[in-house]
Amino acid sequence: MAKIDDLVAQIADPKLRAELEKSVKELKKNTRFGLVFEDHIPEMSALVGLPLTVGELAMRRDAPSGRAARTVKAIHSDGTVTLEDKEGNTTTEPASDWLAAKQFGQPIYPGLEKVGEVKRGGADRPHHAVINAENYHAAQLLLYLYEGQVDCIYLDPPYNTGAKDWTYNNDYVDSSDAWRHSKWLSFMEKRLKLAKKLLKHDGVLIVTIDEHEVHHLGMLLEELFPECLRHLISIVINPKGTAATNFARVDEYAFFVCPSGNEIIEKMPFDFGLPLPPKK
Repeated sequence: MAKIDDLVAQIADPKLRAELEKSVKELKKNTRFGLVFEDHIPEMSALVGLPLTVGELAMRRDAPSGRAARTVKAIHSDGTVTLEDKEGNTTTEPASDWLAAKQFGQPIYPGLEKVGEVKRGGADRPHHAVINAENYHAAQLLLYLYEGQVDCIYLDPPYNTGAKDWTYNNDYVDSSDAWRHSKWLSFMEKRLKLAKKLLKHDGVLIVTIDEHEVHHLGMLLEELFPECLRHLISIVINPKGTAATNFARVDEYAFFVCPSGNEIIEKMPFDFGLPLPPKK
């Protein structure tokens, strides 16, 4: 496309050049550039404790998977339920083996239930809240209360190393999954969009990562936060180096995404044995 732009610019006839520029502009609207990854089956969440509903989705209790979700066709008085898969095949199974489920994007109205508290330092000290939830829906819930009000968000996502250290749609993603990078990007894109809505106009986003997805994440952040500065910071985690072939990595990374023109780090003088300037 860049070469086409260059060639169009060389056309001497101004009328023809203008018409071609207009056509190319329309073409660009329908063509994706930059970071391109596959769209996957929308993620799903099991709604534990809610009853099955005719016409809604259900996931198997012993092996919840978005790929194996079925539609509830009928609920029977003998405690069984008729389910239909994506091919239209139906089975009747015990209702107790299935959980109500929703795809991400379908309306879910989460709430918070207090399960305990730990107090330190008295009632006049700042307090913290720990929310135990699927992170996507926890962020959705926070949007109701704090949209555009958050100063800083720190994300420590799965690093997608190839080990079974995270799931997409309740399925483990490992090195044998040919789509593990695009699943990771789909996973991250949804959550970063919510994080952006939570941040203040001058809020800062911090995301840690290692070499497995650092380049993909950098491009995704550039796409979602084009108006911001993006700083990649090295963090030494093991001075001796991690075990690896050829090279031993000593660091991981953190992306700092902040509004352009804002300084988020106060400049402080380093002590090289010289006297520091007096404090004002």
